Amino acid sequence: MSLRPVRTGRPAGVVASLFGLMAVLLFAVPATAQTKLDFPPLSGRVVDQADLLDTATEQALTDKLAALEARSSDQLVVVTVRSLQDQEIEDYGYQLGRAWGIGQKEGDNGALLIVAPTERKVRIEVGYGLEPILTDAFSSMVIRDDILPAFRDGDYQTGVVRGVDALITQLELDPAEAQARAAAAATEPEGAGGAVILPVVIIGLIFIIFLVGAIGSGGRGRRHRRDGVTPI
Repeated sequence: MSLRPVRTGRPAGVVASLFGLMAVLLFAVPATAQTKLDFPPLSGRVVDQADLLDTATEQALTDKLAALEARSSDQLVVVTVRSLQDQEIEDYGYQLGRAWGIGQKEGDNGALLIVAPTERKVRIEVGYGLEPILTDAFSSMVIRDDILPAFRDGDYQTGVVRGVDALITQLELDPAEAQARAAAAATEPEGAGGAVILPVVIIGLIFIIFLVGAIGSGGRGRRHRRDGVTPI
């Protein structure tokens, strides 16, 4: 698909209207995150609704996550779900984190490793308190390098264990070292299976250019959304 060039001399009111339309669309997105969902109960540090883990692996993960919380107060929970209930995994993860209240209230230091095998999606949902060290780039790197290789071989247990180990290692580092590792992850090129997240500003500009060109040519514009989560 090619974008038509923006014609010069277009009335400012049209461009302003397009900016207004874009703002309405952007601010309307969070409203979809309010859909009532049926979440599995928070029964422990590992919630394996999709039955991907055997008993021994689930117990070993539980012990690791309990030790992490004892040493650092950070809370990491693993959850596998049978269905995302027609939600994007970003919206599902956000709502699940709020419903479960992972992390300490004053520190918001909780994180979720979410696996949805039916939709073939995986995501790391992070509370605000952990965002400086579990950045989008670092989380994408963990998914790409530690989790997905095993998942693609059908070995969900190994993928989950390796992902948890990578996250625990990062969380237990000195904060300065952890932030340096997170910053380094942002400079690494994405692999074929890595998450790709475009800044909202760039998406907005492309959206405006496409709509202005479509109006000028009498054509119809189409919106394309690209997920920021790598499929399994």
